[in-house]
Amino acid sequence: QVQLVESGGGLVQPGGSLRLSCAASGSIFTFRFSSMGWYRQAPGKDRELVAIIRPTGPPNYADSVKGRFTISRDNNEKTVFLQMNSLEPEDTAVYYCRMSRDGVEDWGKGTLVTVSS
Repeated sequence: QVQLVESGGGLVQPGGSLRLSCAASGSIFTFRFSSMGWYRQAPGKDRELVAIIRPTGPPNYADSVKGRFTISRDNNEKTVFLQMNSLEPEDTAVYYCRMSRDGVEDWGKGTLVTVSS
């Protein structure tokens, strides 16, 4: 089982930026051929997909974050990133990292992002 550890969350003012990281254990080979996604869950709401980056092809984003968030990955470091700009109070949530490959998925424990003045 792969362990995923998120970091980079915190309190930020509206309009500010944060960069989340998710570091994976296990082999570079497994990471390289896995899809990596960022999800979020706001209080009282269901968990939702924010962005996903697959081994090949362009990433996909939720409509609510397009143009503001960017997902990227460093396969050699087994890390996926989420650059979040122009943050809004509606972005407040716990952000989770997910790895999926061949029908197997692993989740991190999440990192809290709070956007408030």
